[in-house]
Amino acid sequence: MSGPSEPVSVGESRWPPAIVLLAFMALNVVFRLWLPDESPVRVPWLIPAIEAVLLAVLIVGPANVPVSRRWVRRVSVSLVVVLVLAALWATVLLIHDLIEGSGVTNSPRRLLASGAVVWLGNNLSFALLYWLMDGGGPIRRMRQPSPVDFAFTQQLSPEVASDWRPVFLDYLHLGFTNATAFSPTDVLPLTFRAKYAMLVQSTAALALFGLVVARAVNAFT
Repeated sequence: MSGPSEPVSVGESRWPPAIVLLAFMALNVVFRLWLPDESPVRVPWLIPAIEAVLLAVLIVGPANVPVSRRWVRRVSVSLVVVLVLAALWATVLLIHDLIEGSGVTNSPRRLLASGAVVWLGNNLSFALLYWLMDGGGPIRRMRQPSPVDFAFTQQLSPEVASDWRPVFLDYLHLGFTNATAFSPTDVLPLTFRAKYAMLVQSTAALALFGLVVARAVNAFT
């Protein structure tokens, strides 16, 4: 007679991060069809391959998995870290091309398109990192009454929304606002890892945004 089955931890829907990642993959495909010889990381297949594997892992978990499959979280975090590093490397290479005046930087339309793809990739990769990092991930956050790495408005003011927990779309919003304002907006980083992850993202966004816009305006004029 078999023993009781292991309880499944209730997390959140796995589909929002999967759909957002799929949309970004589609954007990358369109970009590469338009500019087949231009890849922000010089290895055209690298980021799509990482994204495809990460997409499969996100569909399996780690937003909602049994305890016995915690390896899904470890694999997800590893893939997201690689995706973050690839996004930062793409930023460095694009900035290098801007300084040298090579590649897509001689065409304002191609430069803006390439800059937009790199900027979106940064935002998405850091949003995934924040989502998996905060409080140990989606499942653990559901068991924690207080914020750990990030404090959202609803957590700081419980009267606004009681029993509220952040989900992926909240971290996606965090990624975009941090890259746009270059600083925390309505979400406060509480730990060193949260603060310095946001610092790296905002610094990369500031350098990319400033140089791309400046170069594009100069090319248009």
